[in-house]
Amino acid sequence: MLHKFFHFILFLFVVQFSFAQSSEEIIASLKTDLTYLADDKLEGRETGTKGGELAADYIAKRFAEIGLQPKGDNATFFQVFNQKPKGIHGETLPDIVKEVSVKNVMGFIDNGSATTIVIGAHYDHLGYGEEGSLNTGEKAIHNGADDNASGTSALIQIAKDLKGKNTNNNYLLIAFSGEEKGLWGSNYYSKNSTIPINTINYMINMDMVGRLSENKLAVYGTGTSPVWNDLLKKVIPDSIKLSKTESGVGPSDHTSFYLKDIPVLHFFTGQHADYHKPSDDVDKISFTGMVTVINFIEKVIDELNDDGKLAFTKTKEEDKANTPAFKVTLGVMPDYMFSGKGMQISAVRDGKPAANAGLLAGDVVIKIGKTDVVDMQTYMQALSLYKVGDKVKVVALRGGKKKTVKLVF
Repeated sequence: MLHKFFHFILFLFVVQFSFAQSSEEIIASLKTDLTYLADDKLEGRETGTKGGELAADYIAKRFAEIGLQPKGDNATFFQVFNQKPKGIHGETLPDIVKEVSVKNVMGFIDNGSATTIVIGAHYDHLGYGEEGSLNTGEKAIHNGADDNASGTSALIQIAKDLKGKNTNNNYLLIAFSGEEKGLWGSNYYSKNSTIPINTINYMINMDMVGRLSENKLAVYGTGTSPVWNDLLKKVIPDSIKLSKTESGVGPSDHTSFYLKDIPVLHFFTGQHADYHKPSDDVDKISFTGMVTVINFIEKVIDELNDDGKLAFTKTKEEDKANTPAFKVTLGVMPDYMFSGKGMQISAVRDGKPAANAGLLAGDVVIKIGKTDVVDMQTYMQALSLYKVGDKVKVVALRGGKKKTVKLVF
């Protein structure tokens, strides 16, 4: 009898080992998925276009191959709705502007648990860059390899890894559409959840996880549950330099869940010069870095498997009224990985106020007019004081030295 027992244990070990993927196999799988999603034939995966439909169909196919259950409308992988676009400042557009068909893709791992972890990533991008592009050249396809074919490919890999593992929660894998348009997909889902929303334990979001550089990783939402900070310290690899932000509100899909009082974590490998440009392509992706991020996320899930439903806490800017409205811009891309005082510029758009004033990528803005800029909130507060045509002095640090420029909005 004992002899048979050891044979059975050996059998289980062999079966489990045979299904484990090596890093090389994971990288090959990530590369296959990401290369398809960032291919020119999808024409930038803009929401409501043929390329967006092809991306949604591909993700649904991969979910089915993995063995996920459909969790969309009518026992399909898709949750479909129509959305009317709004203007740049949120104004209602004329009736001639048609509604856009938006399609979330959702797969479910049912472990019979009372709670479910939502893991998400947006799969849409900018198409040919008519809206939101930082491209100054000719019209071109914006493949969005990092933004966010990287997060979508990581989502597919994590779905594979979670099958039959850490079964004290169910898992809902959601590829969101409409993120680039203003969190359309996640906002709709949070109000039309296909599972009871009060059963969602926590939400993990991956938006731009394909460019891990110098092992710097940003995690947002660390103040949305009292468990996050200690847990991240416990499981983070020694090689990772972690930048943490407490707020549950940010420019990605985790925000929609935070606003429903759900703990969130958002993973992000940082801004880069190819952001929202045609040059954000597959050849720039760090697949080994993606594996590092995926392993980190899976350690978080593993560590919480026996901990039940997490407590939720509100963070500093839980009210939209605290976020100032502004009608002007410097024409720069902030560096969201920057942890010092001020607003560091990641990229400068040609022909915009900052470029015209002589500000450069790498400059750290510390004062706009009479307002000291110490973080993104004070930066936005400063912008809210001005209108188009106003002139202002901007103080920035360049190489540790102060530089004052005159800027016209």
